[in-house]
Amino acid sequence: MNWFVSALITGAVAFSATNIDDIVFLTIFFSQTPHRWHVVFGQYVGFTALVLVSLLAFVGGQILPHEWLRLFGIAPIAIGIKKLITKRNVDVQGVSTGALDVATVTFVNGADNIGIYAPLFAISDAPRVLVLVAVLYVLLAVWCVISYLIHRQKAVAYTLRRWGHWIVPVVLIALGIYILLD
Repeated sequence: MNWFVSALITGAVAFSATNIDDIVFLTIFFSQTPHRWHVVFGQYVGFTALVLVSLLAFVGGQILPHEWLRLFGIAPIAIGIKKLITKRNVDVQGVSTGALDVATVTFVNGADNIGIYAPLFAISDAPRVLVLVAVLYVLLAVWCVISYLIHRQKAVAYTLRRWGHWIVPVVLIALGIYILLD
C-alpha cells in the first residue's frame, strides 16, 4: 500500500508543477466565453493528447534497462532550470475560446507535461501508471474548477501570474531529482 500513497503524492506534485501555468490560461479562457463546457472539454482533449504521448515512455520503460530510465530525470531538471532562466510571457488575450482552441493551447503548452510524465511513466509499473493517470485526471477536474473560481477573483489571478514563474521551476527540479534517485 506504500507504493499507492507514493503514486498519489507523486502524481499530485507532477500535475501541480506542470499545470500551474494552465491556471492562467484557463482563467483567461473562462473569462472570455459564456460556454464554460468548451473550456473544460478542450482542456481534457488537449491533456489527453499529452498523456497519450507520455504513455509511449511507459512502453519504452518496459524495454529499456531501469538504470537508463533514471536519466530521464534530467528532463524535468533541465525544464526547471530553463524556466528559472527565461521568463515566459505567453499572451492568450484575443485567442478564441472554442474547445479546439483550448485543446490546442493546452497541447502546445504541454512540453513540460510530457517532460515530466514520460519519465514518471517510464520508471513505473502498470498499477502505478494507472494510479498516476487517475490522479492527473482527477486533478485536472479540480484545476478547471479552481480556474473558473479564480477568473472571478482578480487578486488571486494576479498573484499566480506574478509568482508562478518561480514556484514551477523549483518543483520541476525537485521532481527531476526524485526521478534520478528513484
